[in-house]
This record gives sequence, C-alpha cells and structure tokens, in this order.
Amino acid sequence: MQRILELLAQLERARAPDRRAKLEAFTRDVVFPIVEDDHAVFFYWDNEPTEAVFLQHWVFGLPSRIELRRIPHTDAFWLPLDLPKRARVEYKFEVVKAAHGRWAHDPRNPRRAIDPFGSNSVCPASSYEEPEWVRADPLSRPGDLVEHTIMSRHWGDLRKYKLYTPYGARAGKKYPLLVVHDGDDFLHFAGMKVLLDNLIHRHEVAPIMVAFTSGVKRNWEYAANPQQADFLVHDLVPGIRSKHPILAGPEFLGLMGASFGGVSSLYTALRHPGTFGRLLLQSGSFAFTDIGEHERGPMWDPIVKMVNDFRAAPPKIDAHVYQSCGTFESLIYYNRSLFPVFQGVATRARFTEAPDGHNWINWRDRMREALTWLFPGPLWMYYE
Repeated sequence: MQRILELLAQLERARAPDRRAKLEAFTRDVVFPIVEDDHAVFFYWDNEPTEAVFLQHWVFGLPSRIELRRIPHTDAFWLPLDLPKRARVEYKFEVVKAAHGRWAHDPRNPRRAIDPFGSNSVCPASSYEEPEWVRADPLSRPGDLVEHTIMSRHWGDLRKYKLYTPYGARAGKKYPLLVVHDGDDFLHFAGMKVLLDNLIHRHEVAPIMVAFTSGVKRNWEYAANPQQADFLVHDLVPGIRSKHPILAGPEFLGLMGASFGGVSSLYTALRHPGTFGRLLLQSGSFAFTDIGEHERGPMWDPIVKMVNDFRAAPPKIDAHVYQSCGTFESLIYYNRSLFPVFQGVATRARFTEAPDGHNWINWRDRMREALTWLFPGPLWMYYE
C-alpha cells in the first residue's frame, strides 16, 4: 500500500504534460479500490471535466460523504481509507460536473451488490472472502420452491408465500418449519434457496421446510403490528400445517427476519409465547429510549414502545435466539444492548457481529452460522 500511495504522490508532483500518460499507466489493468492489509484507496477518473468527487458509503461512525483528493491539473481523484481486514463496504461516488452532483457506481470496479433500491459498488477488504457455500454447487440437489396463496382472516385478503421443500422429502415424514419475513427479498438478494440447497446437501443444516412470506405495506405491517403477528400464528402456520408434514412442538418452528423483519419476529414471539422455539434476528431495528424522544418519526412509535417495555420487564422466551448485526450499522448499539437481555431470558442466545453494513450480503453471510446453530444437521459444523 505504501508503494501505491507513493505512486499517487508522484502523480501529484509530476509535470503537467506527463500526468495523463502516467495516469493511464497507473490505471491500466487495475481494479479499484486498491486494497491491502487494513487500507483501501478509492480512485475516480473518467476523462471528463469534473469539479469534485465524494465517496458515499454506509459505514456508521465515519462521515457518510467524504471528498476525494484531486490530482492537480487533472480530473482524477483519490482517497485513502482505513478498512478492517475482514470488512466489506458498499458505496457509490457522488460526481459533481457543471455544478450538478449525481450518484454513480465506481466505473473501475465491476463488483456490485443488488438490493430493492438498485445496486451499489462493493469494496471487499483484504481478508474478506465470499463464502463458497453461497454459490450454486452442481453436486447439491435442489429442493422445490412452490408459490401458494392463503386467505388471511387477520389481513382480510389473500396472501402469497413460497414454500421450500428440501430435496428428497419423503411423503409421510414431518419436517421443521422456518418462516421468513421479506421472503422474496431473501430469495432474490441473498440467494437463500441456493444456500439452503448447499447446507442441507452437506448435512450441515437439518432438512427443513421454509416459508417465504412478504409484506404488502411492509414497514407498517412489520413495525410491531399485532395483525402481522396474528397472521403468522393463526393463518400462515396452521395453513401450512394443514397441507404439509410439519413437526409439532415449538422447537421445530422457527421465525426470522432482518431490520423491521427482525422487529416483527421478536414481537410475534412476545405476543405468542411458546409458539416459535427458534428465532433468527438480523440487524433488528430495535430502537429504544432511555430518556427523551426517539425522533425517528411516528412509524417507529410502536417499535420503541415494544423494546422499551421488553427491556423494562423482559418475559421469559422459550426459544433459541440467534442475533446478528453489522458493526458498520447505526443499529449496532441497540443490538448490542439487547443481547444481555436475551441471555437472561432466552433458552439459549448467541450474538454475532461482522464488519459490514445494513445489507443483504451481510445477512446472507451470517446464514450458515445461524442455521447450523438453530437447525443443526447430522454433520454439525458449528462448535461452541
């Protein structure tokens, strides 16, 4: 990395006529950002007149908008940034031309992460590796994924869900069931069917059925809403049980979600104690107040009330609770604060942090540890 920084410093000192040739030589066959040890260098140059470039990222604790440094008398810009070795950062550039700023992908970085709002450029740090179990394995035998509809008494409409059945499921044999909030997004943005196929094929996760359900007015439905909790417990799960071989007992019934989906999962477990014996809470939006107002807007009012009440008088939770959060998230404080509460009231509790943000790849990357802990297969790859 020192060599790269010296090269950039040399570019800044180079004679004006030489700079373009030196820039072309420097950028030839290089994928940016340049990452080494615990440092990264971001770079922008598109050969057009550019007034300024800013790094827009999702790392809580750093300024969200950091200006890149111009190489004098050029339209090239660079920025060195400290980055933990296992980190993963999603970002965009804000490029200012003709006094107008626009957000753009890094044109010199082919790595992308998609989400419901589009996509971001990705900077993996020097020790980050994409888990090999998230990629389709030709040896893994795929399970079935079939869409169903169910009439919901609590929402008063038809609700769709997709049911995953593991490969080789035998007629008459019963299986555990995991219910997933934001199911369509977990399938599309986190590749959850592929990782289920892989982990079950490897016997790391028990053969399970998985119901992927998605909200209609998602944020409102998931914000500690009793209708959503009652829909899951009184409509969805009984409807699945009536048609599919699901094991009886809360230890065979799981519920999971990320962000507001984590809120809805915890709220459902508190509203209907003894129903779900496995909870997977990822980056839960568990906002609370110790004093004063939360200042997050009225949509958060029921969430803050739920978490405040839970912290003030936590009831016993007869469930294994797996909780994860990214250290780059603004929600990390809330999640860290709740874990000791879960330790005190849950049957078992585990909390994992990762140097990543509030995004689908962070949630995907934690899935092996979570599922092997909650639904361990014959080859249990999780060790206490």
